[in-house]
Amino acid sequence: MRMATPWAVFASSLGLFLVASGATPIAAQETQVGSLHGNPQAGKQDYRRYCVGCHGPDGDGNGENAQWIEPRPRDFTAAVFKCRSTPTGTLPTDEDLYHSVSRGFVTSNMPSWLPLTQQMRVDLVAYVKTFSSRWRTQGPGTPISVPPETPATAQSILHGRELFQKLECWKCHGPAGHGDGPSASTLTDSKDNPIRPYNFAMGSRFKCGTTNQDLYRIFMTGVDGTPMPSFSDNIQPNDAWDLVHFLRTLQPYPSPEATAWHAWLPQHASELKPIGPDQGEQ
Repeated sequence: MRMATPWAVFASSLGLFLVASGATPIAAQETQVGSLHGNPQAGKQDYRRYCVGCHGPDGDGNGENAQWIEPRPRDFTAAVFKCRSTPTGTLPTDEDLYHSVSRGFVTSNMPSWLPLTQQMRVDLVAYVKTFSSRWRTQGPGTPISVPPETPATAQSILHGRELFQKLECWKCHGPAGHGDGPSASTLTDSKDNPIRPYNFAMGSRFKCGTTNQDLYRIFMTGVDGTPMPSFSDNIQPNDAWDLVHFLRTLQPYPSPEATAWHAWLPQHASELKPIGPDQGEQ
């Protein structure tokens, strides 16, 4: 049998080192957003420039800045993503990841990367997918269907308020939606890092978007890696829209929902039980 030359042994070892160190992106399923195709090699260069400080060279969320960041940067090796259009536990679509890169995340250090070109953002998505073997063996989940929105009436908002009580959303998000419920200080993510519930009084945006449709998806897909579950098995589509409409009234800016609610509330405020423990169904 022919003995391997020292150069062959060195070359083989070097190749293993390069793969282990992430120098050569591992082939994942093709990335496409609209007419744009992602190039993981090009995405690697932009990742090293813009993302590595937080997410780390291995994509595990352990960049040199991570120790000072709360919540912790996303670990791409686990392929668990908060914002998706797909059912809980499934991989997001390329469009989902593209929107996350473009939009950024409020209440975190993840900024919007809209200053990058669309092609650069698609390339980044392609490279992010090389960090987990899930992208080589699984496809994304099938996006959920978002039905037409129901009217944002006072009755819809009132029912949403009742659901907020019944489903015990207040335990985490607080009776007024400020993220200060009795369970808030005890919550951790899937990696046992502390995590705070979303504060709906912060502004017009949600964690995963800006529209009512975005908030509807959160109810029906859940926020993977966090204590926020999917309610797809607990509520009907119309119920989810009622919850959307109620949560809009908690935000500190004018909206159709707030207008409808504040027109109805003065004459009925005395009929409402406070949201919180031991109230039962309202």
